[in-house]
Amino acid sequence: MPRWKALPAELDPQVREFAGQLRRLVDRSGLSIAAVADRTGYSRTSWERYLGGRLLAPKAAVLALAEVTGTNPVHLTTMWELAERAWSRSEQRHDRTMEDVRVAQARAALGEFGPAEPGAARAQSPSAGLTAKRPGKAKAPPRGGPPAPADNRRRIVMFLAGVVGALLVITSAVLLTDLGGSGDKPRAKPGPSPTASAPVLPAGVKCVGASCTGQDPEVMGCTDKLVRTAASAKVGVSVVEVRYSRTCRAAWARLKQVAPGDKVQISVGGAAGESVVADAYRDTYTKMLAVDGPAAAKACATLKSGKSGCAAGSAATGR
Repeated sequence: MPRWKALPAELDPQVREFAGQLRRLVDRSGLSIAAVADRTGYSRTSWERYLGGRLLAPKAAVLALAEVTGTNPVHLTTMWELAERAWSRSEQRHDRTMEDVRVAQARAALGEFGPAEPGAARAQSPSAGLTAKRPGKAKAPPRGGPPAPADNRRRIVMFLAGVVGALLVITSAVLLTDLGGSGDKPRAKPGPSPTASAPVLPAGVKCVGASCTGQDPEVMGCTDKLVRTAASAKVGVSVVEVRYSRTCRAAWARLKQVAPGDKVQISVGGAAGESVVADAYRDTYTKMLAVDGPAAAKACATLKSGKSGCAAGSAATGR
């Protein structure tokens, strides 16, 4: 009997309950995860993710497990539908959070080369300070007569301290920007903003952009709460979809309600790409192609019955 690890704390309660139900089915069956993978046609890695709460099992995999374990598929399908809606809401929240993080990073990067705070900006303008300290414009002493020498010295010291503080802030920013450069060479121009450099990938994601082309999206970690259905179309009884990962910057085609012999293909910019022919009654998908955005991708299906159809990606991604 498998010894299950604790489910991720951030899981939605509906998804947590569904993952727990799948674990109980496997426990009661007495099967190992390898045996479940062999009998359902889904890989062991996929089942580890489904049962670990890292990925929602597709409906076809759930039905296959119900058949293997002798479970009523009607009740299990109801639980899956509730979990699927909860998973979708979680994906949307994750997308908004990632966008907020990117905006914060961009603002921080832009602020790195500007003044540290409004007060420092004012201190960087000596002419403004000198104008403010001209004797002719100084406020009159409360009882008339010239200001005491001690007061003048105090004002000059405070003004100079403000200017020196601002210069120290600017010097520190320059030194931090130029770390690693040679001291006897001219200071290099600031490098590109962090938002333009290579992205920091989430844990488990193994590729991005061109390195994802020809790779399996599940194996490379591009389906773990990071994927969207950019477009879908009905082809006979089947549904063909364009699947797009913003983090991996790659797309692939998926065919649902499949029969053996059905074919699905992904293409980018009109050039034919990866394709796969189904060999069983389960959802199937192609390997990935690198894309600049979902609008460039197109998924086409040709069923064994002779029917065919395509779904073209769009700039706005849905579930």
